[in-house]
Amino acid sequence: MSSQNDIAKNFRALHKPQDPILLTNAYDASTASVIASLPTTRAVATASFAIAACLGVDDNDLTKSQNLAALQTIISAVRRINPALPVTVDLQDGYGKDLPSLAETVKEAIALGAVGCNMEDMNNAAGTLRPLEEAAARVKTVVEAAKEAGVPDFVLNARTDVLGQDGTTIDDAIVRGRAFLEAGACTVYIWGGPKGRGVSKDEVEVVVKELKGMVNVKMNLREGFLGMQEIRQLGVARSCGSVQ
Repeated sequence: MSSQNDIAKNFRALHKPQDPILLTNAYDASTASVIASLPTTRAVATASFAIAACLGVDDNDLTKSQNLAALQTIISAVRRINPALPVTVDLQDGYGKDLPSLAETVKEAIALGAVGCNMEDMNNAAGTLRPLEEAAARVKTVVEAAKEAGVPDFVLNARTDVLGQDGTTIDDAIVRGRAFLEAGACTVYIWGGPKGRGVSKDEVEVVVKELKGMVNVKMNLREGFLGMQEIRQLGVARSCGSVQ
C-alpha cells in the first residue's frame, strides 16, 4: 500500500495549470462511495456547507467535532473502495483561537487519512476577515503541522474571503493569494462572497496570470457559469463542485 505521503504527493502532482484536477464534494458515506467508485475519479473532497446541511445546522455553526466525525465516515467509505484515492477535507477556518490548536486540528485530520485541506482566512467566531499577516501565519502553521505529522506533501487549498468585504477588489485577493502561496499553500481559492458576487471570467484570467495558474475555481453546472472546458482553457490548476 502507498504511504499517506505518497498519496499526498500524487494528489499534489494532479494540480496542473490547463489540466486541472476536478474535485466533487462528498458529504456522507453514500456520496463518498458513489464518487470513489467512478473510474474517472482522481480524488475526493468534502464541503463543510454540505456536511452541515446533512446535520441540520448552519455552516458557521458546524463544530470541529461534528466535522471530524463526518470526515472519518467519508474517508473510511473512500478507503473501503480505493485505499490509494486522495481525500482532501474542508476545515473551514481551521478552528481554534491560536496556532497550536490549528496545528492540532490539521494533525487530527491527517490521522483520519486526509492528504489535503481547504482553510478560509475568515475568523468565523468573530465574523471578521483575519489580517493578512495572521492569515499567512496560519497557512504556514498548516504546512508545518503536516510535516510534523509525516505528510510533508500535504496539499493546502487556501481560501480567501476578501471579496466578501466592502470596498475590496480582485487585486486584494491577488495580494492574499501571493502571500498564501509563499507561505506554502498549493493553490488559492478566491471565493466570491456571501452575496454571490462571484469571480468573473476576466478576473479569473488576471488571477491565473498573477498566481501562475495555482488557482482553484468553483464550477457551477448552470447556465451562465464557466464549464470545465472553459476553466481548463483559462489555465487553472483545480476546480471543485458538489453532488446535487
